[in-house]
Amino acid sequence: MNSMMHEWTAAAASLLAGMAMAAPAEAPPAPYQPLAFLVGHCWRGTFPDGKATDEHCFSWIYGGKFVRDEHVVHRGEGHADGLGESIHVWDAASKQLQYLYIESAGGFSRGTVSGEGDALVFPPTSYLEQGETQTYRSRWQPAGQDAYDVVTEFQVKDRWVPGFKLHMEKVTPAKLKEPKR
Repeated sequence: MNSMMHEWTAAAASLLAGMAMAAPAEAPPAPYQPLAFLVGHCWRGTFPDGKATDEHCFSWIYGGKFVRDEHVVHRGEGHADGLGESIHVWDAASKQLQYLYIESAGGFSRGTVSGEGDALVFPPTSYLEQGETQTYRSRWQPAGQDAYDVVTEFQVKDRWVPGFKLHMEKVTPAKLKEPKR
């Protein structure tokens, strides 16, 4: 190996070793600050029908580089549960907090989330499942230290219509499980 190649290899190895030994984040990285109140907790809300509940559990993954939101919709006696998961990632190039949401029926959406005051704002994005598309937007507003309120709207033609409202309260996590088939 020639001298120049040896120097380049040593420099690259040193750089890679430094990247591999990076310490995990002890505090939420600034871009994730809007989500910080959720992380490390589970939250549950009951849909207006009084039968179905939605539970979200938030955690740091990969040493604090991303936020995971695992959730389960308990649809009530005799109905299969629905599972979903969002991975939130800071996109430095676009300077946006983005997410990918996937769920057990095969649907998914991609979007952004930002802090507006103390609220989380999810601007309009599309949910796709089995060739069908639904555009939605949502706002999550803290309601004290142990709760937040969710307001979700759906776009129908050229107007927004109420979707659902949930009051989410901090809970001890239930074991998230695969849906009944």
